[in-house]
Amino acid sequence: MQDQRHGGAGAGARMKAALEAAFGTRKDDFGHIGWDARRLKVSTFRRVRRGGGSYIGTALDVAISRNPRLLTTPERLYLDHAATTPVLPEAGAAVADALAAWANPSSPHADGRRSRALLDVARRTIANSLDWRHDVIFTSGATEAIALAASRAKMPGRAYGATEHDAVGAAMGRARVLPVDANGIIDMAALGAALAVDPALIAIQHVNNETGVIQPIGEIAARVRAAGSLLLCDCAQSAGKLPLPDADFISISGHKFGAPPGCGALLVRDLSVLRATGGQERGYRRGTENLPGAAGMAAALATGAWTDALARIKQLRSQLEQAIVESGGAVIAGGSERSPLIGGYTMPGVASASQLVQLDLAGISVSAGSACSSGSLKPSRVLAAMGIPTEIASSVIRVSFGPRTGEGDVGRFVTEWRRIAGRAPARAA
Repeated sequence: MQDQRHGGAGAGARMKAALEAAFGTRKDDFGHIGWDARRLKVSTFRRVRRGGGSYIGTALDVAISRNPRLLTTPERLYLDHAATTPVLPEAGAAVADALAAWANPSSPHADGRRSRALLDVARRTIANSLDWRHDVIFTSGATEAIALAASRAKMPGRAYGATEHDAVGAAMGRARVLPVDANGIIDMAALGAALAVDPALIAIQHVNNETGVIQPIGEIAARVRAAGSLLLCDCAQSAGKLPLPDADFISISGHKFGAPPGCGALLVRDLSVLRATGGQERGYRRGTENLPGAAGMAAALATGAWTDALARIKQLRSQLEQAIVESGGAVIAGGSERSPLIGGYTMPGVASASQLVQLDLAGISVSAGSACSSGSLKPSRVLAAMGIPTEIASSVIRVSFGPRTGEGDVGRFVTEWRRIAGRAPARAA
């Protein structure tokens, strides 16, 4: 009987295939064929249970001294910016400066007032950079911002899209789930039905973190407001990169646009629709404010690094996708409007895990979806909601660009992708 708790025989078989594809096979002393462990020095290879899923542990230690191919691997290429992106130099400098203002911003003395003044400057800079003319509540990230709005918005109902980040479903509790079409766009008829029940907080992601699909927030916002409801937009993947949508609540996360991890904000159009609980941030968020984090976010957004690079990145992604399609791959949600910074691609016949291992050995970092769940052996919930068959979804990887991604980077990825794809027919034969 298959062990559901650990992903079962299917999960093990997929990982075995991934290792064999990456390292080759050999017969052991008993004639059994398996992946060639002699090409690696493995200190630990363990599976870590988290919740109801099974994850590949991060303790797999690859020693390049035993793998000649890795000895010639060039400088690593990072194409997983949707998971997190390097801290921009300006943000790092701002954090260092803010650390010198170590006093609690809520303290009434001169040291505290100095910290408070710097915090207010950061708040204004963030609002101005995002063209936001309303309130900014600092949080530890987008997850906390989402939870704050979901738990305290003064609306009786809750509903969210089927392709939202896991943080949304966890925060919304008992809520109606709105289906999406094959391109990942919210079903407007389902949205209308949800709005007809009673006023509700509707959570719709601006840019999907796995596919890059951009929701038609303008149309959605008009329907939500006409029904007397409120709209929460998760903008973790779009803040500082694309113009913010028209929403009542917007969640942002600093480490997605070049600020350090552990800082974010909830942008609120009207504080009167949010229940206060006391504490800091005008009584809407308890806990000492993270001044260095806020300063880092402000500095990162003020650079305009992402918006300045957007047109160039759009062209680079177009080149990458053309090469993938010409090589037999496919683009996920290619018919939808998508962020130029994120793309999902399928390589028929080659499991996502196998692609990730081989690309990683070639010095290229990508993912198989959200960093919060990409270690999972379970199929992507986002792709399943879009009706993508399991055999296709299991071969999808995500490539996401940063402001400094260049043409040479795309060329290097395409070369390696084609090499892996070219080996698939040979293995099948």
